[in-house]
Parts: sequence; structure tokens; C-alpha cells
Amino acid sequence: MRPNPLAIALATILLASAPLAEASTDPQIAALAERIRALEANAQVLQKQAADALAAAQAAQSELHQMIAAQQQQSVAQVSAEPAASSTSASTNAFNPAIALILNGLFVNHSQDPLNYQRAGFPLVGEGEPSLNGLQLGESEISFAANIDDKFYGQLTLTMASENGETDTGIEEAYIETTALPDGFTARAGRFYSNIGYLNSHHTHTDYFSDRPLAYQAFLGNQYGDDGVQIRWVAPTDIYLELGSEAFRGESAPASGAAHDGIGAKTFFVHAGGDVGFENSWLAGASILHTDSVNGEDGFSGRNNLFLFDFTWKWAPHGAFKDSGVVVRSEAFIDDRDGMVIDPQDPDALAQAWNGKRHGAYIEGLYRFSRTWDVGYRYDKLWAASSGPYASDFNPTRHTVDATWHNSEFSLLRLQFSHDQPQPHFIDNVLSLQYQVSLGAHGAHKF
Repeated sequence: MRPNPLAIALATILLASAPLAEASTDPQIAALAERIRALEANAQVLQKQAADALAAAQAAQSELHQMIAAQQQQSVAQVSAEPAASSTSASTNAFNPAIALILNGLFVNHSQDPLNYQRAGFPLVGEGEPSLNGLQLGESEISFAANIDDKFYGQLTLTMASENGETDTGIEEAYIETTALPDGFTARAGRFYSNIGYLNSHHTHTDYFSDRPLAYQAFLGNQYGDDGVQIRWVAPTDIYLELGSEAFRGESAPASGAAHDGIGAKTFFVHAGGDVGFENSWLAGASILHTDSVNGEDGFSGRNNLFLFDFTWKWAPHGAFKDSGVVVRSEAFIDDRDGMVIDPQDPDALAQAWNGKRHGAYIEGLYRFSRTWDVGYRYDKLWAASSGPYASDFNPTRHTVDATWHNSEFSLLRLQFSHDQPQPHFIDNVLSLQYQVSLGAHGAHKF
């Protein structure tokens, strides 16, 4: 009889399942399974510890990167900042001075021939004459400045200007200045602009108008600078208080001849200023320039005392004048001379005694209604002497208005109109267009 396949299959399954059932009850297999479960639990613990360690390592790495970035930023800031007062930091900047370049150009149109221009009672001296007609290079300058070491600062400024169709290049300033004198003292030596008055110590590119006031042109030949020494002291007071004195060679107008063995000019000045609330600030000063002239440009030889008084008021509604505000400024001059005058056009003429006073003043206002635009007005007047070789019954006057567009703090375009009457029957209406740009590391301007 043939075997039944179904029965054979059932018997095989029963025989195979019997050992497995017995094995599942074996104590060794149960222990092995428990051990496997314990290993799996340990593996999960180790995996969590590894994940925590990785997260901690990533956090430490991020913190390290932040510390490195902060140190790099601090290093950059230290390099960019003004060198500290130490020989090490100063030496790193010794061969890397700040370089600034001012480019200045003009187009000028006079209604009168500027070659026929004369001021009643005030001979033209220095650079006090009017500019020429047409296109011309204004006074442009390039300056180099840096801390020399832990005790001295140095600056050199060269100027370039067009004069009678030729380019005139000269040294405007070249001086050293102390940085570490105690008790608020500062000393300077070399060639520099005197600190008398307000505008005199400022470079002309910082002016609100394209030319200097008549008083500066008449009494100082536009700006007084010479070879000399200066000492200044800033008092430790709540308001700003500065006193100083200077001694100069005495070669520049109004001085001449370098009298007294090359110390022909002396000055004394005092300036005070402060804030009134948050929006207003002021600065006032009084100065004297004493000179001894020998055959000056205007033919004068003798003693000259020039007294200057200045006052400036600034109103800035947002606390920063570069945004908007008003500036009102005035300076008054008293010129007291005692000596002799010989006509420089006629050396054979007899000398005339001169003992008298002349006066000059200006007042100007500037309204800045945005960072881009400002408008200004200035009134100038000179009072001639009533007797002597410079006597005149007429007092020169001038009215000036301008509008200035600032594309940025480094560039401007200025349109200016002046109504100038230097003589009774001589009126010169002057229209000028000026451009001015600043390149390089130019320092902040004074108040």
C-alpha cells in the first residue's frame, strides 16, 4: 500500500516542533536572552552619551570661533585707531602717515577787471587781492600727518594754486607738536598758521564761503602763517578755556623783514566756549598780533598791533550740526600802527609818518537745512583811517550770498555771488562756481 503524503507531512512537522518546545524551556537559553536585552540597553545608554558628547563638542567649537572672531575685530580696531602713546605703537605708524588730499577748482566772473581792483585806505598785501577771471585751480593741498613716537606728532601740508597762469607750489604748514606734556600744555614748532582770531587757524577749505572776509584780506594778507613756536594751555575747567602765546620769524604780512634777530612777530590769544543745553554751543576769543615791519609790502616800517575779537554761536536742533542747524559768526579787527610809510610804487618818494588806527569786521550766517544743502550770507566792512598816508573818506563794503550742495562730507559744489564796493565809483559783482573734494584720511575739523 502506498504511503499517504499528507500523513508524512504532518508527522514531519510534529517531529520538528518537539525539540523547539523543549529548547524554549532551557535555562541557559533564557539567561542568554536576558543578557542580550541588557546589552541592548547598555548600547542605548552609550549612544545617548555619545550624542551628548558630540553636542558639547560642537558648542565648544562654536564658542571658540566666536572668541577668535572677537579677537580679530579687536585687533583691526586697534590697528585702525590712533596709535597709543607708547614707543611700540608709535613705531608701527612711523612709516605709514595719514595722507589727505584736497582738490579745489573755481570758475570766476567779475563785472570789473580784477587787475584794476584797489581798496580805498587798504593797500593789497599778501594774497588779499581778488581772484582772476575764468577757470582756475583754487588752493589745493596735500597733507601728511602721524604720531612720531610717544611724545611728538608731525604734519606737513603742501599747497598748489594757479597764479597768473602758472602753478604755484609751497609749504603751507610743516610742524611738530607735543602729545605728552602734563597739566594741559601743548607746544608746537615749525611753520604753521597762528591761533589768533577764529578763521586764521582754519584751512580755507573748511570755510563757508569761497573767499576770506575783507578784514582777513586787508589786515592779514588773507591768512597769517609763519615760522615760529607756540605754547598752549587748556584749563581744567567745566567750560573750554584755552590760553596761548606764539613767537614768529616775522616775514609774512603784516610783518616783514624778520626784525629783532628773526623774532619779528608775537601773539597772545585766549578762547573760551561751552554748551547751552543740548542744542546750542558757543566759542569766543580775544587775540593780539604784535609785529615789527621793515619795508613791508604796503611800504610800512614800524610797529603794528592788531587786535582781534571773535564770537561763534551754533544751534543744532538734533545735537549734530551736520544734520541741520544755524551758525552765526563775527570777528572784529583793530589795526594800530606807528611808523613810516614809503609808497612801494615810488621808492624815491619821501617817507610819511603814520600813527593811526583802521578797523574791520564781518558777520556771517549759515543755515543748513539738510545734510545735502546749506545757504549763507556774509556782510563785510572796512573803516579806513581819517588821516595819514592811508586816509580815506570811503569805507569799503561787500555783501555775499552762497548756496552749497554736499553730495557727502567729502565733496561739494558751491555757487556764490558777491556785491563788492572797494572804492566810491567801483562796484564789482562777482559770480563764482566752486568744486571741492577730499581724498584720504582727513581729520575732523575744529569747532
